[in-house]
Amino acid sequence: MRYLGHYRGLLGLSILSNVLTAVFTTLSIPLLIPFLNILFDQTELVTRPPEQLWSLDGLQQYSRYWLSTLILEQGKQAALTLVCGALLVVFFLKNLFRYLAMFFMAPVRNGIVRDLRARLFDKLLVLPLAYFSEERKGDLLSRATADVQEVEFSMLNVIETVFREPLILLGALGFMLYISPGLTLFVMVLIVFIGLVIGGIGRTLKRSSARVQAQLGTLVSRMEEALGGLRIIKGFNAESYQAARFAEDNNSYRRLLTRLLWRRDLASPLSEFLGIATVAVLLWYGSTLVFGGKLEAAAFLTFIFAFYNVIDPAKKFSRAQYDIQKGAAALTRIEQILNAPVAIQDAPDAQPIAAFREGICYDDVSFRYREGERWVLNRIDLDIPKGRIIALVGASGAGKSTLVDLLPRFYEVSRGRILLDGLDIRKYRMKDLRRLMGIVTQEAILFNDTIYNNIVFGLENAREEDVIQAARIANAHEFILSTEQGYQTVVGDRGGKLSGGQRQRLTIARAVLQNPPILILDEATSALDSEAEKLVQEALFKLMQNRTSIVIAHRLSTVQHADEIVVMHEGRIVERGNHQSLLAQEGEYEKLVRLQAF
Repeated sequence: MRYLGHYRGLLGLSILSNVLTAVFTTLSIPLLIPFLNILFDQTELVTRPPEQLWSLDGLQQYSRYWLSTLILEQGKQAALTLVCGALLVVFFLKNLFRYLAMFFMAPVRNGIVRDLRARLFDKLLVLPLAYFSEERKGDLLSRATADVQEVEFSMLNVIETVFREPLILLGALGFMLYISPGLTLFVMVLIVFIGLVIGGIGRTLKRSSARVQAQLGTLVSRMEEALGGLRIIKGFNAESYQAARFAEDNNSYRRLLTRLLWRRDLASPLSEFLGIATVAVLLWYGSTLVFGGKLEAAAFLTFIFAFYNVIDPAKKFSRAQYDIQKGAAALTRIEQILNAPVAIQDAPDAQPIAAFREGICYDDVSFRYREGERWVLNRIDLDIPKGRIIALVGASGAGKSTLVDLLPRFYEVSRGRILLDGLDIRKYRMKDLRRLMGIVTQEAILFNDTIYNNIVFGLENAREEDVIQAARIANAHEFILSTEQGYQTVVGDRGGKLSGGQRQRLTIARAVLQNPPILILDEATSALDSEAEKLVQEALFKLMQNRTSIVIAHRLSTVQHADEIVVMHEGRIVERGNHQSLLAQEGEYEKLVRLQAF
C-alpha cells in the first residue's frame, strides 16, 4: 500500500468509482422485486402514501404506493416498462463507474511498476561492489524483470477487488439480512465453511511461489552465463553439457510452476462448485419458507440474486488471495534488494574536494571482504606524492587491484585509513573523490552506444573539439574516422564491433576527456597483442604526463620507468624501489623479471 502514496488523486477517483459501482450494484438487487411482483401479478396495491418516509419501511411503502398509482392509472405494461427502464439505467451506471474505476487505476498500476523498477535500478547502482560478489547477475535480472512483472500481474490486478468487492458484499448482505435474517445466517454458516476449505488449500502458495521465482532466477543466471561464455562453450564442444544443465534447471522450474498453477487454478472451480452446492441447499431451505408462507416468492428470488452478488465477490476474493500470496513472494525478493544495506555512504559531515594538491597515503591499511575471512591486504603503508608514477607488481592474488579499489571507495578499508591531502577519504564526498580519478581497467568496458557517447560517458556539456582531442591523445582518432559513421558509430554490445586495442583506446580517450589529476591503470595492456599494446602504451604515456598515476602491471617491461615500483606478495608490500635497485636486491622483483625474460 505504501507504493500507492504518490497516486492519491487517481487512487481517490478510482475508489470513488468503485464505491459508486458498489452502490448501483446494490441498488440493482431490490429493483427486481417490483419487476417480479408485476410479472407474476403479486403486486399488493397501496392507495395511501406512508406517513413517514425516512426509514427503510417508509421508503418501501412509498415505492409500493407510487407503483400502485402507476398501475392503476396507466396499467401493468407501463409499470413494467418503467421498472425495466430503471433497471437499465442502474446497470448502465454500474458498468460506467466500473470502467472508470479501471480507467483511473491503469496509470496507478503502471506508475507503481515504473517506480518499482526505477527504485530497483537506482539501488543496484548505489550498492557496493561487495554486494555483487555474493549475488548472481541472472538472479538480479530476474528480480528486476520477472518479479516486478509478477507484482503487476498478481498484486496490482487485485487492487480493484480490494476496494470494490467488500462494498458489494456488504450491500448484498445488508439486503439479505433485511429480507430474512434467519436465511442469511444459514447462508453465512455455509460461506464460512467454504472459506475454510479454500483457505486450507492456499496456505502453501506463498512458499511455493518464492521457490518458483528463485528457480526462475537460477534459470536466467544459467542463460546469462551461457551467452557470456559462448566462445568457450563452442571451443570446448560443451554445447551438450550446457544444454543438459539448462534442461535440468528448466525442468525443475516447470515442475515447481505446474504444482503452483495446480493449486491456484483449483480455487475458481472449487469455489464455484461449493457455491452451487450452497445455492442448492439454499433453494431447498428457502422453498420450505415460501411454502410455509414465511417468505414471499419474489423476495426469495431476489434473495438468491443478492446471494449471487455475495458469491461472485467471494470467488474473486478467493482468487485474489492466491494472487496476493504469489505476488507477495515476488515483492519479498524485490525488497531484499531495496532493503539491502548500502555499507559505503557519505558521512553526514562529508566535505567537498575540488582539487588534488599534496598526495595519497595508505596508513596501516588492512582489508578483508567479510568478517572471519583471511586478510586480502595486511598492514599496508604507502606514500604517493603528487605527480609521481607508482607501479604495483606481483603475482596474481597479491592484492594489487584491491589496493587501488580502496582509493575510490569501491570497498571500505577494514583497518587503518587512506589519506588524500592529509584527510581521510571517508570524510570527503564520494562523488567529488571519484571525480578526481580516471580509471582504465584490463577489461575495456564500453556500452551499446555511439563512440562519441562512450567517450563523453558521465560528462555533461562536453565540447566536440575536446572529444576529438581526447581521441587523438589516445591514438583513437584515425580508426574512429575509418568506421562506418565515425564518432556516431554504435560499438555494439560491450563494444563487440571493435578490436581489443580499439576498445582500450576508447576507454583511454574517456579518461583523457575527464582530465583527472589521479590516474589508475589496472593492467590496461595485458590483454592486447604487441602492436595494439604499443599504440595503447603510447596513449597511456601521454595520459600520465603531469598526473599522479598508480599502474598495475603484469608485464614488467611497461613499468620500468615508474618513479617507484611496489612489489606485493600475499597482501603485503615486500619490496619497493626503482627498476635497477630492485634488480640489485635479487628478491621477488628480480624473480618476476627473470620469469618473464626470454
